[in-house]
Amino acid sequence: MTKFPTAPGLALNTLLRDAKPAQLRDLITPDVFATIRGIDPKFVTNERLGDLASQLIDPEQALRDAEFRQKVVRMLPLPKARELGGKLGVAMNREIYNELCKVVAKTDNLPGLFSFFGVVIDERAPQEIRPSLVDAKAGYALFEHQRRTAKKAYRALSEEPRKVVLHMPTGAGKTRTAMHIICEFLKRNEPTVVCWLAQNAELLEQAAEEFHKAWEFLGDREVNLIRYWGKRNVNLLTINDGLIVAGLDKMVSLDRGSPTVIPKLADRTMLTVIDEAHQAIAPTYSAIITALKTKRPRNGLLGLTATPGRSWSDIDEDLKLSEYFDGVKVTLDVDGYDDPVSYLVNEQYLARTKFNYLESSSNVEISDSNLSKLSSGSDVPEGILKKLGIDVQRNLSVMSAIEDLLTRHSRVIVFAASVQNARILNAICRLRDHDSSVVTSSTDQVERERVISRFKSEINQSLVIINFGVLTTGFDAPSTSAAIIARPTRSLVLYSQMVGRATRGIRAGGNAEAEIITVVDPQLPGFGSVTEAFKNWEDVWHEPIRSGTK
Repeated sequence: MTKFPTAPGLALNTLLRDAKPAQLRDLITPDVFATIRGIDPKFVTNERLGDLASQLIDPEQALRDAEFRQKVVRMLPLPKARELGGKLGVAMNREIYNELCKVVAKTDNLPGLFSFFGVVIDERAPQEIRPSLVDAKAGYALFEHQRRTAKKAYRALSEEPRKVVLHMPTGAGKTRTAMHIICEFLKRNEPTVVCWLAQNAELLEQAAEEFHKAWEFLGDREVNLIRYWGKRNVNLLTINDGLIVAGLDKMVSLDRGSPTVIPKLADRTMLTVIDEAHQAIAPTYSAIITALKTKRPRNGLLGLTATPGRSWSDIDEDLKLSEYFDGVKVTLDVDGYDDPVSYLVNEQYLARTKFNYLESSSNVEISDSNLSKLSSGSDVPEGILKKLGIDVQRNLSVMSAIEDLLTRHSRVIVFAASVQNARILNAICRLRDHDSSVVTSSTDQVERERVISRFKSEINQSLVIINFGVLTTGFDAPSTSAAIIARPTRSLVLYSQMVGRATRGIRAGGNAEAEIITVVDPQLPGFGSVTEAFKNWEDVWHEPIRSGTK
């Protein structure tokens, strides 16, 4: 720091030069004194001690020491002692030196002392002394278990066959973990394109927003982010470096209308990400994904899922998905736990969830043909769902459950059996003065976004959102702590997705506890927990990359 004397007061260097030898010897430590005398005795004579002290003592640093300040005060001539006392508000009496010593011992008087003794601190230089140890915060951080999983997945994508499914429970941060992998790909392979594929608008918008946040902290250059779904139309071949977030149906439509675009895009797309990985083998989509992956040998394919299978009971379908990814799966696993869900609950990444069951007393009869479909492993037919949705007794039971949950929870989500059922339940809620909204596939996009935004807000009142076929994926409202699953399903994937909307834990911005009510129709199949869903397909996958490998 730059220092130079000012007036009035008494410059410290001047005071030192005029001080008595005995006072100066008291300021210079014995070892320093002995060292200088050994080098040249003439510097420690009484005549030269003042000059020596002024060279040895840094005024600013010395004045920061309470003991030194008191010694210097006692060196002041009486007029200067009184002058300093006036500046510091010390009573003018016979004990002026003693009183001054008491006052200057306090560090809050440093600015006044600096001014009096002619020490000027250059305001352009930093004055704050930084601590020796601080925590450097990460702007887009991962938890330790997410970091381990991301590293394993990235390594799998760097080795043949350059395919991997990232298997993490709902609410464990698949999207955030995947964004770290994507950002690493973009940084290591400049320029290149990553293509993120998903089926619904909520998943797509979530991915686009997450990448925007992630790249701000993890990126090393400016890249493009393209949204390509719904009514958005962009020439995908204009991007050479960045991320394309594209709807699967939009890509299929593009391929049908312009069959040369996807192959050309594959020439610059080094990584393809398929959200909800079980979509990868759907006949409508697999051609697009395969074209992006296989055009060049080093292109990679990353699948994201909480449930790496397409069915509950059809092993052939589950094997197809495993074979599509060559059986390579990286699972979030934790030493000492049989399953990651238990770890995530214990560590409060997931809420401790209470599963309750509401037995339906519906009078819906199931035809022989529908029974045959159910026994073959198909999901519940649309006709049955519609009949359940208009069953009076069933709806009364669901309404009773909604009102009971509202006595304990501020955000409740209901998965209805049909579009009509969602509207019926919403109408009844509103007539009973509950703040309720409905979202279905036919809801206008602007209205859908408004409803979801309000549900996610911190408004201090209880809100209910009732939906059918929309909010099972891509809907992230961590404050949601209760769900009613009134839609029967044989799909363990779908059931797990619905449960996951309400199970975010405290460390993921959610709640300590969650409550899931599943409406049980005795004649139809059902499931019980997210742990069951997570472990259901392990027999059709092999995992060469375990948590123990580095």
